[in-house]
Amino acid sequence: MRRDICGWSLRWDESEAQTWRGDGWWIGETAADVARRLAQSEPERTVLVDGAHRITLGMLVADAERMAQQFLARAIGPGKVVSFMLPNWHEAATIYLAITLVGAVAHPIVPQLRDNEVAFMLADSGSRLIFVPGEFRRFDYRAMMDRVNAGLDEPVETVVLRDSAAGHTAYSALLEPVAEAAHLPRVDPDSIKMVMYTSGTTGRPKGVLHSHNSLNALVGQIKRHWLVDHGDVFFVPSPISHIGGSIYAFEMPLLHGVSAVLQEKWDPQEAVSIIDREGCTHMAGATPFLEGLLAAAQTAQSRLASLKVFICGGASVPPSLIRRASDYLSSATISRVYGSTEVPVLTVGAMAPGDIEHAAETDGRIGIAQVRLQDEEVRLQDDNEAGDGEVAARGAQMLRGYLRREDEQDAFTADGFFRMGDLARRVDGDYLEITGRAKDIIIRQGENIAPKEIEDILLDHPSIAEIAVVGLKDERTGERACAVIVPEGEATPDREALAAFLDARGVARFKWPEQVALQSELPRNAAGKVLKHVLQEQLA
Repeated sequence: MRRDICGWSLRWDESEAQTWRGDGWWIGETAADVARRLAQSEPERTVLVDGAHRITLGMLVADAERMAQQFLARAIGPGKVVSFMLPNWHEAATIYLAITLVGAVAHPIVPQLRDNEVAFMLADSGSRLIFVPGEFRRFDYRAMMDRVNAGLDEPVETVVLRDSAAGHTAYSALLEPVAEAAHLPRVDPDSIKMVMYTSGTTGRPKGVLHSHNSLNALVGQIKRHWLVDHGDVFFVPSPISHIGGSIYAFEMPLLHGVSAVLQEKWDPQEAVSIIDREGCTHMAGATPFLEGLLAAAQTAQSRLASLKVFICGGASVPPSLIRRASDYLSSATISRVYGSTEVPVLTVGAMAPGDIEHAAETDGRIGIAQVRLQDEEVRLQDDNEAGDGEVAARGAQMLRGYLRREDEQDAFTADGFFRMGDLARRVDGDYLEITGRAKDIIIRQGENIAPKEIEDILLDHPSIAEIAVVGLKDERTGERACAVIVPEGEATPDREALAAFLDARGVARFKWPEQVALQSELPRNAAGKVLKHVLQEQLA
């Protein structure tokens, strides 16, 4: 069953909605409602730290309310999409809150993406406005948006931060008061709050829809299970354009009384200094973050005494890393967790003091979602202790659907469980251990790479007759992409040739294959399907 709210079609089950409301996971107000109320009672509470910038709740709400009026003056209200493609800068929190105030839909975009992906997402979502840096890490986002807008049927207004607008709209203009303020609309907590794109097996990104209430449930679960107290401090080097970074920076400070310390670019030595200086209590990130932090802390001879919790997920996590980090950072509970953009924080880790076995050897205890394992014949197994099965989940924090309905085909079971695309086994009843992947996805440093997307583009390369992109284990990044190529004739395409080809087509650098292997043919089964597991075994 579906329900239409503010022009968006949501997957809907009224009995589930009533259950989640009754359990307190879905509430009758938005984070913006909470923020405006608390700004009256605790305006001086620090909610964000970004280098020398310390943003109080009063400052954040005041700026967001002015920006919300600018949105309404542009006819951006309930159901309209506003994009932002920003590093971990405090302005993103103002933008996000302003979007929430008017009932619009936030669309975070990873700054590493380029023309090809950005053009698709803006057109697919119907975005009306995008916030970008002028230049960041030697890349000119203004010039990119000139190129992107030239190819769009409806150009998107581009707002430039921390640089010259160069023919676009300056960020300061969005903070100017309007001549006549409009009433802010009442925002339905069941309406869509965010569209976040994730790489899928279809060869193009898929727009994941989250409501105010699905995100309310997510942060409520974190509050309950991650030892969060009022006044705690989250250190956030994870990208705010990811589901994890966004909730730590944008949601937790408003809904649960914490503050967030942003780091623009991951630097483990600087991270140790920031955590000790700011008294950070919580951090979450993929494997490279924990590896880097542990090494830097040991070099600095710091035990990071303020750190209570480190949550590690988003890529393969070696059990030995959890054990080593737990031994050295003895004041912190360090645990593996598991989830996705569609069903964030499916497991909540192993948070009991001293439970190193579950923390290191499993991917955590199941949280508020229902989880079932299903075999290849899609027979659901409620109590599968021994065998592996594909993870299927349903819960208050799950997506409300995909932007394109066709993307939901085969994504859900008949009774509404989302198929996660990973294989797992149950451990001790409530814990999951992820054992493999059912979907063809490569996860490199927490970023999803869809092999089919890269294969489809590279098949146009004149030196390539056939290609299969596979993921190989990598100690530094979790996985790396390897392009296995059957060359055209006597050609010998290499990594540099593929990089140049993908760069010319505006494909983000992190998606470029890091390794190339040439073969005379690709292994296939009787039906002609490429046997990628055979290639992985050969290349290992």
